[in-house]
Amino acid sequence: MASQARKNAARRKQDLSGINRRAALQEIRNTLPPAPHARRAARLSDTAEAPDAVPAELIAVVQDFTRWGRRHLDDAVWVAQQYGERPGDWHRLVLYALTDALAYNVLLVGTLAGYLQEQGLDEDLLRRHLQTPDPDRYVTQEALDLLAGLMCRSASEGQREPTWQFVGRRIAECSVDTNGEEDLLARG
Repeated sequence: MASQARKNAARRKQDLSGINRRAALQEIRNTLPPAPHARRAARLSDTAEAPDAVPAELIAVVQDFTRWGRRHLDDAVWVAQQYGERPGDWHRLVLYALTDALAYNVLLVGTLAGYLQEQGLDEDLLRRHLQTPDPDRYVTQEALDLLAGLMCRSASEGQREPTWQFVGRRIAECSVDTNGEEDLLARG
């Protein structure tokens, strides 16, 4: 019954504004600027077949980044409750936590989009999945570095390993043992 009451309230609000929440979110997505220096991930090979399953490393990075993002969102909720009497601290701390969660989400989406580009996913399908007119919107060098680490690709000869490549490699090492079995529960 409470669910129906929420739906009715949402319907009344939609009638007042003339737009539903899903359409409003799409408007926001469409106005997001592309990532600075957005790029396209290079296709791995025209002859390579798409894997039958999602690589365990991608599942691990979704779990890891979602856990970190959730911690920042939980911090935002806690700060919002604790600092209501101190507006200066409230807005500073809430925005810190929310922008940290946003950064994890944007990097995660860019990494997954980069992977799908490497696999040769159709651009129109990728646009639909990303809900954006630009399939490169979230793909940054940092996202590609994270993807390279997840896929255990080595850094270029004579160059230092980028930070996000190191992070990706560590996530891959901690989430998949040498037998290919997931060890995500042991990570905590």
